Amino acid sequence: MFRSGFISLIGRANVGKSTFLNKVIGRKIAITSAKPQTTRDKIQGILTTEDTQYIFVDTPGVHKPHHALDERMQDISFSSSRGVDLILFMTTPLKEVLKGDQIILDNLKGTKTPVFLVINKVDQLKKISNIDSSIVLYKDLFPFAGIYPISVEQNINITKLLEDIKQYLPEGPLLYPEDIISDKPERFTVAELIREKVLLLTKEEIPHSIAVTIESMKDNEDNSSYIDIYATIVCERASQKKIIIGSGGALIKEIKQKAIMDIKHFLGKKVHLDLFVKVKKDWRNKERDLNALGYGKDNY
Repeated sequence: MFRSGFISLIGRANVGKSTFLNKVIGRKIAITSAKPQTTRDKIQGILTTEDTQYIFVDTPGVHKPHHALDERMQDISFSSSRGVDLILFMTTPLKEVLKGDQIILDNLKGTKTPVFLVINKVDQLKKISNIDSSIVLYKDLFPFAGIYPISVEQNINITKLLEDIKQYLPEGPLLYPEDIISDKPERFTVAELIREKVLLLTKEEIPHSIAVTIESMKDNEDNSSYIDIYATIVCERASQKKIIIGSGGALIKEIKQKAIMDIKHFLGKKVHLDLFVKVKKDWRNKERDLNALGYGKDNY
């Protein structure tokens, strides 16, 4: 008896949805950072075991929109909870319900899809028993089908959560080939790994103002053990471009070096990476630029 189905991950920014996805898949397919709005796209991570295929749908963190891009991210977060077999509403231990969580739960009211409450980062509590106050806080807000205090970092209750998720997935065949772990092409993941390094090494508005596009990605003609990648980092202002490049090119060099390490691990090949920086003023609010950078409405 084989089971397969879709599980949506929804929650506000920085609750650990992408970290959870990478943990259960066993590979880094979604970038992570301490910066809000790190995830911009819907990413399907696929875990196939002997008797189950779990298709997790990671979504952008719910936040107050400030740009057209933010509105599209918000739309995809809410739309991804439709047409799935189970929803994981992920939050963290709290003393009061945050507005972002309340917005999500209000949006889920009326859904016929079962919803699990998943409280991540319980390892940060002084006493594990302190999680009880968060459970009490949330359990009266929504008729959850299950409540799971977990820690992705410490691998607490992840196995139990997966076992219970399986019971909500319908019987049926593989929906993806068993060797597929993501619905995204390699070029997408490579661009995201580069963007992750910019998020890591910059601050203030720059992390939210950049996008990354892959101009070319192909095997080296002289040495097939290498792959040649040419990518562009897009920002909104000339002052941001100057910061990203850094004094004497120091920061762009560090971005490149860190990105190469992750891309090499992801592709299983040696990497030659060239990075360029381009200014597109206010691209997050322009339909044409959003489409060109992969954030078009058709993608969302």
